[in-house]
Parts: sequence; C-alpha cells; structure tokens
Amino acid sequence: MAYEPQFTISPHLLSLVEEIAALRERIQAAAVELSWIPALQQDTRTRNVHASTAIEGNPLTLEQVRALEEGRELAASDVRSNREVLNYFAGLRYVEKHPKKKAIRHEDVFELHRILAESVMDQGTAGRYRTIQVRVGNHFPPAALDVSGLMFELLDWWNKKSVELSPVLSSAILHYRFEDIHPFADGNGRTGRALSLWELYRRGFDSHHIFSVDEYYWEDRPGYYAALDAVRRSGEDLTGWLEYSAEGVRQTLDRVWLRVRSYQVKSPEKLVLRPRQEHLLKLLRDHGRMSPAEIWEALAISRQGAMDLLRPLLEAGLVEKIGGKKNGRYSLKQP
Repeated sequence: MAYEPQFTISPHLLSLVEEIAALRERIQAAAVELSWIPALQQDTRTRNVHASTAIEGNPLTLEQVRALEEGRELAASDVRSNREVLNYFAGLRYVEKHPKKKAIRHEDVFELHRILAESVMDQGTAGRYRTIQVRVGNHFPPAALDVSGLMFELLDWWNKKSVELSPVLSSAILHYRFEDIHPFADGNGRTGRALSLWELYRRGFDSHHIFSVDEYYWEDRPGYYAALDAVRRSGEDLTGWLEYSAEGVRQTLDRVWLRVRSYQVKSPEKLVLRPRQEHLLKLLRDHGRMSPAEIWEALAISRQGAMDLLRPLLEAGLVEKIGGKKNGRYSLKQP
C-alpha cells in the first residue's frame, strides 16, 4: 500500500510558498559573492545543532555549542549533553556530504540515526528500527511490527513522488510522517528534522547550506508540537502542518537575509549576529527609523544594553544614525 499524503493547497499556503520563492531568489542572487559563505555555513550549522538538540531538552547554550564545534573544552557541562551536540554536528556533515543522493534507502536512515544517537539513547539500539511499543505524549505510534513496512512506503514516496511537490512541502511531509511512524526507540525528533533538511539539500533548495528552520521550531516549541499533533486530530490532513512549516521557512529566510547582509558588509571581521541583534534589525526594517528610547522599550532592555547591541551594527555599516545627539534616530543603512 502506497503512502499518499492528504492536504489542500490553501490560498494562505500558496501565498507563503510564493513569498518563500521570492526570498530564496534574493538570497541566491546575493550568494554570487562566495567569500563569506563558509563563515555563514558554519554559523548556520551551529545554530541548527543548538536548536535541534535544545528542542529535545539539551541544556547547552548557543555559545557553548559553538565552543564545542571549535574544539574548546566546556568547564560545566555533562558528558551526554556534549555527546548529543557532537553527534548532531557529525549527522549534519553526513547529510552535507550526500546532497545529491538520488535514492534514500533504509540503510541510509540507519546510518544517520546511528551517528545522531550513538551513546545517547535511553532505550533501543542506534541504527535499528525499534522492537518495542513507545508513547510520545498522547500519541501511540504504530506497532513495532509495522515500522519496517511503513518506512518502506515512506521511502518509496520520498524517492519517487515527492519530486512532484515544492521542496518546502515535501520536506514538511517527510518530517511529519517520519515523526508519526516514530521508527526508532529514541532520537526520532533529531533524525526527522535532519531528514527534512536533507530533502531541502537534495532538491537544491538550500544549495549553499545556509538555512536552519530548526531555530523556528525551537523558539516556538509549544506551537511546533501542537502543529504536529493537530494533523492526527484532523484525520491526517496535513494542510495546517504545511502552513505552519512554510511559515517557519519564510521566517527563516527572512532571518537569513539579515545575516547575509551582515556578512556582506565591508568589515575586517565578519559580524555574527546575536538573536537580539537580529530582532533589532527586524524592528528597524519594519519601523524605518527608531529613537534609542523606542529601541530599548521594544527590546525590553536597558539603554546601555541597547547601545551594546547597536555599536557593532553601526561599526559594521549595517545601521546608521540620522540626526543629532538629542534627536538622533537609527535606521538600516541601505546597501
């Protein structure tokens, strides 16, 4: 029996896909300048690892994850948390090495799961489908005896039918269905999100590997889990989930565009944006010009905190101050 995802291309979903296409085209055009891509790839990979492991409860901060990637020792962290992070870096490298793989087999899924889950599983065996019944919140995934057959159907759909859809949709469908089957005893969330990313790479949607939708899921964890659960409550209608995922891709590309601009500035050192700096850039983009008081009120930080965020952006040429000392306002500097 073949897997046939059920969904409707709603006007909202269509609008999101069109916005995504426009944003992606803008980013791809900017990517002609290749000198900054490796630094942006490294930053994206770090954010992806932090977000996907944090969704599962890993306590390490973004800076700690970055430190591990750079080979630095962490003074106060447990071995398991470190291993989860290092495993995910290895899993991303595995996916990045096979961006054009034409057919994904069970063995490929096993290998990815083995890399991600090695030495960090609470139950089951890394790289093997589960042999036990599991529960995920209120969801009881299919019986262990059915897992192999259901995964065969999913992989068959992925390898043959998914190309008929936009990669934005096919990656989201793959993500949901994998999580619904829950084929492994542990580590399904990380594996499902990595497979979804692999689909974007395979379809050439993120040819430079500079997108990380997992940040959106991590920042909206209740909404993320609710959107997955809503599919089951709606009789496996994927429309709402596809809209949610597409919104995540749209917001991700919006954020990537801000990062691209930060990497394009003529500065001795590339500026790696902190989350609050990204928020500040979005505020300036949406409001045009803002006074210092408006900035620190919108960000709920002190005046000194606002200046600490602004100073690197001013020095890099991303933001400019217009007006005098008393009535000056800040705005994005036009490229």
